[in-house]
Amino acid sequence: MAYIFLDESGDLGFDFSRKKTTEHFLVTFLFVENKKPIEKLISKLHSGLRKKYKIRGGVLHACKEEPATCMRFCKKLAGKTCKVMTIYLNKKRVYTKLQNEKSVLYNYVVNILLDRIASKKFIAKNEPINFIASRRETSKFLNLNFKNYLENQIKNNHKLPISVKIKTPAEEKCLQAVDFVSWSIFRKYEYGDDSYYNMIKELIIEENPLFP
Repeated sequence: MAYIFLDESGDLGFDFSRKKTTEHFLVTFLFVENKKPIEKLISKLHSGLRKKYKIRGGVLHACKEEPATCMRFCKKLAGKTCKVMTIYLNKKRVYTKLQNEKSVLYNYVVNILLDRIASKKFIAKNEPINFIASRRETSKFLNLNFKNYLENQIKNNHKLPISVKIKTPAEEKCLQAVDFVSWSIFRKYEYGDDSYYNMIKELIIEENPLFP
């Protein structure tokens, strides 16, 4: 059984006059056959933090952790059996029409990565896929639309058995892991900082731009 965990970094805002609007947006997949080693890594990482960092209900967020914690995670993950795929956008090159349809753009980007996984046979044809995305929308309608869109695309185009679920990082520890991975790659593009990226780059099997 294959597990694919999804997270993203950056935002889908296009008003670049605002300070917090990022220039890049990326979507990252972390996929494994056995998720238990990744869950143990997250549990050990959190248990090793000082008490004042344990106020977030057992949930780690890369952007809120100390550099040493992020480095520790990357070093430990590099020794695990897992694969990473990412697709990144220079938002200034995104078509205007898609800028106004953010949920459509997001679904489109995620589907591209899923399509590449299927096309390149990274997962055996009859192997059940558990696809777990980090919750980003509060709207039940948008979440259901996301779930139905991906399941239909993969089943219709590739005939693969897939189950799409949307969970919080508190509910699914591996979403905390893909958060670290996505953040590490994002820093390379947004800030020119590849110190974290270099520690996990051997796990990355695909890293491509959209709208280059």
